Amino acid sequence: MEEKTTYLYDLKELDDKIVEETLLEVIEILKDKKYRPINQLTGYLMSGDPGYITSYRDARKKIASIDRSKIIEFLLKKGLMK
Repeated sequence: MEEKTTYLYDLKELDDKIVEETLLEVIEILKDKKYRPINQLTGYLMSGDPGYITSYRDARKKIASIDRSKIIEFLLKKGLMK
Protein backbone atom coordinates (compact mmCIF):
# COMPACT_ATOMS: atom_id res chain seq x y z
CA MET A 1 0.00 0.00 0.00
CA GLU A 2 1.33 3.44 -0.98
CA GLU A 3 1.95 5.78 1.89
CA LYS A 4 0.53 9.28 1.47
CA THR A 5 2.30 12.29 2.87
CA THR A 6 0.66 15.53 3.86
CA TYR A 7 2.72 18.67 3.37
CA LEU A 8 2.17 21.82 5.37
CA TYR A 9 3.09 25.09 3.75
CA ASP A 10 3.65 28.38 5.47
CA LEU A 11 1.67 30.84 3.32
CA LYS A 12 3.75 33.79 4.52
CA GLU A 13 6.92 32.00 3.49
CA LEU A 14 5.38 31.19 0.12
CA ASP A 15 4.32 34.84 -0.35
CA ASP A 16 7.84 35.99 0.47
CA LYS A 17 9.30 33.59 -2.07
CA ILE A 18 6.99 34.87 -4.80
CA VAL A 19 7.85 38.49 -3.97
CA GLU A 20 11.57 37.72 -3.95
CA GLU A 21 11.52 35.86 -7.26
CA THR A 22 9.46 38.58 -8.91
CA LEU A 23 11.72 41.35 -7.63
CA LEU A 24 14.85 39.55 -8.78
CA GLU A 25 13.35 38.99 -12.21
CA VAL A 26 12.23 42.61 -12.57
CA ILE A 27 15.64 43.85 -11.40
CA GLU A 28 17.34 41.79 -14.11
CA ILE A 29 14.95 43.13 -16.74
CA LEU A 30 15.61 46.70 -15.62
CA LYS A 31 19.36 46.06 -15.81
CA ASP A 32 18.94 44.62 -19.32
CA LYS A 33 17.32 47.90 -20.36
CA LYS A 34 20.16 49.88 -18.71
CA TYR A 35 17.94 51.34 -15.99
CA ARG A 36 18.99 51.74 -12.37
CA PRO A 37 16.75 49.21 -10.61
CA ILE A 38 16.85 50.90 -7.19
CA ASN A 39 15.77 54.23 -8.66
CA GLN A 40 13.00 52.69 -10.75
CA LEU A 41 11.66 50.48 -7.96
CA THR A 42 11.79 53.34 -5.45
CA GLY A 43 9.81 55.56 -7.79
CA TYR A 44 7.24 52.82 -8.35
CA LEU A 45 6.88 51.91 -4.68
CA MET A 46 6.57 55.51 -3.52
CA SER A 47 4.18 56.74 -6.21
CA GLY A 48 2.34 53.64 -7.34
CA ASP A 49 2.96 54.75 -10.94
CA PRO A 50 3.72 51.63 -12.99
CA GLY A 51 5.40 53.85 -15.58
CA TYR A 52 8.59 53.57 -13.54
CA ILE A 53 8.84 49.92 -14.58
CA THR A 54 9.47 48.99 -18.18
CA SER A 55 6.92 46.87 -20.01
CA TYR A 56 9.80 44.97 -21.61
CA ARG A 57 9.41 41.21 -21.00
CA ASP A 58 6.23 41.94 -19.00
CA ALA A 59 8.17 43.41 -16.06
CA ARG A 60 5.40 45.94 -15.38
CA LYS A 61 2.72 43.25 -15.27
CA LYS A 62 4.85 41.08 -13.02
CA ILE A 63 5.56 43.79 -10.45
CA ALA A 64 1.98 45.07 -10.55
CA SER A 65 0.66 41.58 -9.78
CA ILE A 66 2.00 41.97 -6.23
CA ASP A 67 0.55 44.48 -3.78
CA ARG A 68 3.08 47.26 -3.18
CA SER A 69 2.69 46.95 0.59
CA LYS A 70 3.81 43.30 0.39
CA ILE A 71 6.90 44.34 -1.55
CA ILE A 72 7.75 47.05 0.99
CA GLU A 73 7.17 44.66 3.90
CA PHE A 74 9.41 42.06 2.27
CA LEU A 75 12.20 44.60 1.64
CA LEU A 76 12.03 45.92 5.20
CA LYS A 77 12.17 42.41 6.66
CA LYS A 78 15.16 41.51 4.50
CA GLY A 79 16.96 44.74 5.33
CA LEU A 80 16.19 45.06 9.01
CA MET A 81 15.78 41.50 10.19
CA LYS A 82 19.07 39.97 8.98
